[in-house]
Amino acid sequence: MLTANRKLIRPSLQDLSEHSPQTNGNPTKSSAGSAANAKKGIPQEQTNAENYYYVKQMQSRTPMVVVLSDGEMVRGVVEWYDRNCIKVNRDDAPNLMIYKSHIKYIYKQEDESD
Repeated sequence: MLTANRKLIRPSLQDLSEHSPQTNGNPTKSSAGSAANAKKGIPQEQTNAENYYYVKQMQSRTPMVVVLSDGEMVRGVVEWYDRNCIKVNRDDAPNLMIYKSHIKYIYKQEDESD
C-alpha cells in the first residue's frame, strides 16, 4: 500500500478577510469593488403601510373617494380588502368590489374642498 504525503491546502484567516465583502458590517477599502458586486438582499415584499391605512379607515368607517383609472369616482366606506381588491360599501348604490389594479388613487371624502 502506497501512502503519499498530502499537504492540506487551507487559506489563512488574513486571506479570507481580504476576500470577504464585509467586515463587522462595514465594507473595507480593499473590498469596496467586490462589495458592489456582492448580491443584495431581496427587498421586503410589503412595508405594511397600505395594510395599516386600510385597517385604520375600516375601523373608523371613514367615508372615502376611490378614483378609478378611467376617472370615475366611487364614494363609500371600505369594508374589507385583500391583496387584489377592496370592497366599498355605499349607501345610495350597490356595494362594489374594486380591483386595486384599476384604482388610480384614494382619499378621504372630508378632504374634498368645494
